[in-house]
Amino acid sequence: MQFDVTVTCPIHDSFRVRQVAGMFDLPVGGSCRENFSVELPDLTADWQIGLIVGPSGSGKTTVARHAFGDFFYHPRAWPHDRAIIDAFPNACGIKQIIRTLSAVGFSSPPAWLKPYHVLSNGERFRCDLARALLSNNDDLVVFDEFTSVVDRTVAKIGSAAVSKAIRRGQVAARFVAVTCHYDVRRWLEPDWVLDMSGPSLHRGRLRRPPIRLEISRATRDDWRIFARHHYLTGTLHPSAHCFLGRVNGTPAAFTAVLPFPHPTRPGWREHRTVCLPDFQGVGIGSAMSDYIASLFVATGKPYFSRTSHPAMIAHRAHSADWRMRRAPRMVSKEGPASRETCCMSDAISLGRITAGFEYVGQSRMREARSLGIQI
Repeated sequence: MQFDVTVTCPIHDSFRVRQVAGMFDLPVGGSCRENFSVELPDLTADWQIGLIVGPSGSGKTTVARHAFGDFFYHPRAWPHDRAIIDAFPNACGIKQIIRTLSAVGFSSPPAWLKPYHVLSNGERFRCDLARALLSNNDDLVVFDEFTSVVDRTVAKIGSAAVSKAIRRGQVAARFVAVTCHYDVRRWLEPDWVLDMSGPSLHRGRLRRPPIRLEISRATRDDWRIFARHHYLTGTLHPSAHCFLGRVNGTPAAFTAVLPFPHPTRPGWREHRTVCLPDFQGVGIGSAMSDYIASLFVATGKPYFSRTSHPAMIAHRAHSADWRMRRAPRMVSKEGPASRETCCMSDAISLGRITAGFEYVGQSRMREARSLGIQI
């Protein structure tokens, strides 16, 4: 539909104003007026994600506010003396908050307990996204200054994360991003793009560029940059087989594996898998975990993993490559199983839900040999 916006502002007379007006032959007095005429898709049309992009001063925020005023997200200050999970609307349950934080790529439970002001810019950006998606009672959220305060790796991965969450129904909202950064277009995968430099409306969903994960053997020194991001503990067993995943040469994910002694079915078990915050939300951690599992089943022995991370449980429960051996249930620190499974930070003292899985997907014998795994 065609949308016309006219905005005006007064010009206040002063000596300096008259000086500038004389230098550049500008009119003095009255008001300044600007008109914007753009085409936007109807709110009743079948779309999920939109993007309004353009250089600074092109009118993108003005158009967005007038076109989607009732849905425009107005950020509020985060409290300095409360955990971020306590700053979401009271109507949101903890499971909904955790699901939304994970969906936008903020999957670090230890960080959920921190106040907003101590987080990195990338983590704050994801928190803002999650709160925007949960603070609007309608089915549309318009987010201004999208990715403006983060580096471009976080911007791209974060865009892909929120797109994935909306497309898969992990968050019940349509989304319009307003930004001056053109590099997020393909990563956000919008159904339409309004480019204010024209302005012109482009319809048709864009496709995200592929993410190439390069996996190699790692050392215990590599673990140091991942340790504090593990959701249970930063320790690493001395006998662990370690692997590092890089994206464009930058460390992104880490997986460690241990032998699993058993009287009848000895095999392997996943010891640690961590994806750094800048790369969370697009499935890199799950892809890393799946790939390493496929290497070790090439030895002819089973591969097991136990996890309490909600995103990992959800991925494996719907994957044909994993078979659930133990349904999710609460593990108490006081029970007999606690010695083996409970390493949660003291900040979470009431136990945790864990699920057990066995990898049943394809084995990669050639790749296992190339990484020095004895077959």
